[in-house]
Amino acid sequence: MNTQDKTSPWKQRVRRLRASWQTIAGAEYDAEAASLRPDLPGDDLQRLRKQMNACLQVRGGEVSARARAAALGKAYLELDATGRERFLTLLATDFDVVEAEVDAAMDALNGSTDAQERRAAQRELRRFLEPPRVKLLTQFNSLPDGIKFLVNMRAELLSLKAKDPALVMLDDDLKGVLATWFDVDFLELRRITWDTASGALLEKLISYEAVHPIESWEDLKNRLDFDRRYFAYFHPRMPDEPLIFVEVALVNGIADNVQNLLDSSAPLQNPESADTAIFYSISNAQRGLDGISFGNFLIKRVVDHLSHEFPNLKAFATLSPIPRFNSWLDKTLSEGEPGLLRAAERKALAKAHDGTKGPKGLLKGLLANTDWVENEALTKALKPVLMRLGARYLAREKRRGTVAFDPVAHFHLSNGARIERLNWMADVSRKGLGQSSGMMINYRYDLSQIDSNHEGYRSKGKVAVSSAVKSLLKE
Repeated sequence: MNTQDKTSPWKQRVRRLRASWQTIAGAEYDAEAASLRPDLPGDDLQRLRKQMNACLQVRGGEVSARARAAALGKAYLELDATGRERFLTLLATDFDVVEAEVDAAMDALNGSTDAQERRAAQRELRRFLEPPRVKLLTQFNSLPDGIKFLVNMRAELLSLKAKDPALVMLDDDLKGVLATWFDVDFLELRRITWDTASGALLEKLISYEAVHPIESWEDLKNRLDFDRRYFAYFHPRMPDEPLIFVEVALVNGIADNVQNLLDSSAPLQNPESADTAIFYSISNAQRGLDGISFGNFLIKRVVDHLSHEFPNLKAFATLSPIPRFNSWLDKTLSEGEPGLLRAAERKALAKAHDGTKGPKGLLKGLLANTDWVENEALTKALKPVLMRLGARYLAREKRRGTVAFDPVAHFHLSNGARIERLNWMADVSRKGLGQSSGMMINYRYDLSQIDSNHEGYRSKGKVAVSSAVKSLLKE
């Protein structure tokens, strides 16, 4: 079964949305504005600018404002990729703060002579510092699927903002608007089951799965079986759209191989007798919410839920990918770091290979070719090398000083987990071999240490590491 394009569930609703928003727009649906060409050439921009200004005018009541927002939203939906980029650029450049007004407000604040005058100047400065586009964006909140519309708009904006600093500022504004609406206190944690979920929601789970692709309906049904749990956060204004979801297996002992964990022919586990909950996939379903964090709350709430449902559970851990290990190692090898490989490792690699390449050259070549897994001698020689370097990568490699280089590690360490165990040949899929030479990692959530681990990592970059991983670092 081929997975769908991640945007397809939304695209299937766009046609209905256009009709719905045209009905809401009513008389505000300007036929001339609606005839904007899909690529929004320069001579159409003036009409679009006029339409945006109309949305900002205090004219009529809430019904009229809602109608104008619907008309503008429908115009956006009619554009192609080029037109939408020009739409966003116009919003970023023509509806930003007016620098002269900000400067004048700052002068007034600096020149204020008493407390009352200063407070009034501060209010004026705050008003001029909020770009008009923020007011325009918030108007979509009142429309059917308006919040989802903005989430998708930001997803597109994220791929464009590297082109233009003005789009970065627009992204900041849109992210701020969405962060307010997606506060974790507004979200609903929901368990998804095969029997209760709609067909449309099941299709979205397949589409949005980002860690281990769902290959068939049978595969999905296995992940929703009675010895598994599937939890997702939903927003009340997007009740049929999962925001982030986690897949859990209830097993005995910490899992060390994802193919075994996902094997639909494996015997079912009695969840009442399980002692471990394995979080084996966590996927953000809405790219437009990137940078708006609620994943940590998801894990903590799921742990709390499972602890009450299954009192026998003693351990909560992940079986996680290491998505950037191979690319990091390839770059490190290219840079020629002295002492990267130890003498014994060099000797073992040379003995296991034909000797036509040096150990670093051999290792670099193997990263691009997974045939080595069929060579028992070479696999045996590679294991201690890659396990040691994998432990170093996860526990010691940083970006921005204190942040774990690996994004999955950063996510779990931020949430208070510790690096528990590195697993050899844990994911032998093409993706697993390509991104981490088949290795996976368990992050463990020890309920008695979550808070201290979280504080140590977030304040000092301290990484909690098990004794087993520490031993790999010493080898």
